[in-house]
Amino acid sequence: MKLPSIPPRKRLSALLGPIPLTRTQALGASERLAAVTSLVSSLEHLANRRHTRPGGLNHWAIAREAYAARSRPLRKALDITAHPWTTRALHGGRIAASAALLLPGNSRLRGAANLFLGVSGAMLYPTHRYGTDGSDQASGLVQTATGLARLSSSPQVQDALLWYVAAQSTLSYAVSGWVKLLGSDWRDGSALGGVMRTRTYGERHAWQLTQRYPKQARALAHGVLALECLFPLVYVKGGTLTRPLLASAASFHVANGFVMGLGRFVTSFTAMHPAVAYTAASRSHPAVAGRDDRLLTVTGALAAGGAATAAALAVARRLRAADPRAGAGTVTTRHGNELVFDGVVRPDATGPVLVYVHGLAATPGHFGWYVRAAREENGHDWLLYSRAGYGPSRRTTRRAYTLRESADDLADLVASAVPPGRRVVLVGHSLGGEIARRAAGQLGDRLQAVVYLDSSHPAELNRSHQQGQTADHVGSALQAFTVSLRAGLGALLSRPDWLDNLPAAWRRRTMAEYADARLWRAALREWRSAEVEFRGHEGALRPVDAHALVVSAQHTVDRDPEQLLMHGEIADAHRAPGRVVRTTVIEGADHDGLLTDPRLAGEALRHLKDFLAETDRTDRTDATDRADRTGTADHATTAPGEAGSR
Repeated sequence: MKLPSIPPRKRLSALLGPIPLTRTQALGASERLAAVTSLVSSLEHLANRRHTRPGGLNHWAIAREAYAARSRPLRKALDITAHPWTTRALHGGRIAASAALLLPGNSRLRGAANLFLGVSGAMLYPTHRYGTDGSDQASGLVQTATGLARLSSSPQVQDALLWYVAAQSTLSYAVSGWVKLLGSDWRDGSALGGVMRTRTYGERHAWQLTQRYPKQARALAHGVLALECLFPLVYVKGGTLTRPLLASAASFHVANGFVMGLGRFVTSFTAMHPAVAYTAASRSHPAVAGRDDRLLTVTGALAAGGAATAAALAVARRLRAADPRAGAGTVTTRHGNELVFDGVVRPDATGPVLVYVHGLAATPGHFGWYVRAAREENGHDWLLYSRAGYGPSRRTTRRAYTLRESADDLADLVASAVPPGRRVVLVGHSLGGEIARRAAGQLGDRLQAVVYLDSSHPAELNRSHQQGQTADHVGSALQAFTVSLRAGLGALLSRPDWLDNLPAAWRRRTMAEYADARLWRAALREWRSAEVEFRGHEGALRPVDAHALVVSAQHTVDRDPEQLLMHGEIADAHRAPGRVVRTTVIEGADHDGLLTDPRLAGEALRHLKDFLAETDRTDRTDATDRADRTGTADHATTAPGEAGSR
């Protein structure tokens, strides 16, 4: 029996076109898929209660530290929610509500069940932060929206809420795709193999397949990238591409669930697809007749207003970041760069001048506590400057950047801004410590000491497994920040916690510089050069003829013991007769906390003060010994008669 042939156009039309869902069908499909997610989630949490016990991933005694800075009422509410009996009761209620939503019906009581799931999920999230991976948040978003839609009798409100869910789904794919484009591993197609190799999300057999069939693996990675970046095309020509795009997205989540163990991703993210299907269909389609699309106009107007506000904020921050502080000076270096510096250099003082060198993607404001201590104690003179491209400092050279350029700029700053005869102490944090070490050789007798605050080491990417593994992520993160801020998204940049730990006088300006795309562009430029130079480093460090204080953060060396060995090598490069070399580890300190945490900064300052006092005594003793030896030599070479005639 011969089967009837189907014309190619008809076969193509079966693969293309909208998915006709009514408003009620879209709500029902979304809430049921989300209910499966919450049902499985609560069953998993009750079955894996060991994770909330001492030693578990979500033990509340440890997890609550993330909310230590929040208000007392909120902390109390979270403590109540995290109590084992409360947690079990909430999960029991979620299981009952989820099971009820899987039953047929369109009652408004379903709205109450959805809202309960959305609210209870938000309450439980702080106590179950590890293990959700975004699936519970996605299902909670759907449940909150569908719950409000069920409780409303207005079709316009229901349509607005469905548009909200659809917009969230579209943005989640598009933003994820365009951000992936910033990573070289996604652009060259190697990302899939990298993900399959990780311990958290990897799968050995899948990784082996990517190695056996690299071309197919690259094609699949590029396919995922294209799907996410082009997902907004679902709204082109009345939803012509709705079927292939939603089918591809659903297949993508099924694959994630099977290979990566993210089972709840399948139902949580596909729960938003019915809203996409409903809103993507042309309004002329009978299934969506009467659909209210005014939310698009409102959203567009709000987006335009938000973009204008973000642009104005970006301009204001740029002006503030590029405006030198009152009384600041400027130095033009041998490379033509213009460095802006601030500080206190008294004409009648004779002691060393402390020159602070900030780290990668950091600001001079990070040294706020150090500067404040110098001002209050009337201690050593100091200079604070922004490297070329940071804050008000400008990079004008057209040459390819290397770390040598920053070292040269630092040496030129000292030569121009520090009076002749005055010695300097370079205080560098992170990459600033490595730049200070490289500049030390150009300063000669003007250099008294170098202070390394959790400094970088040129061999760290080769010798430290952790540093080497995270190097690519550092570059990708800097690239993402640069592109995002240049696109005007600085208004969405959250205020970092460390900023509020700085002295109040430094916070506003530091935030302006931190949110300025120029800082991140300069940091990306520095990182790319540092990565190349660090990867190619061989041999021992060159000796530095100066005193040295090497301060390590406990979290840094505990997490990576090799870092402590490298810090020891930095100190060894300074060891010589007559040189003071000190090393110390600040307990409880992390990499940035050495500067931004007032207690930890105070501890580091105490070591710095003692170190400088010791170097002063050592230098004075050496100077006295040299004078005595010179005087003895003069006396020994003078004839008795000559001495008497004088």
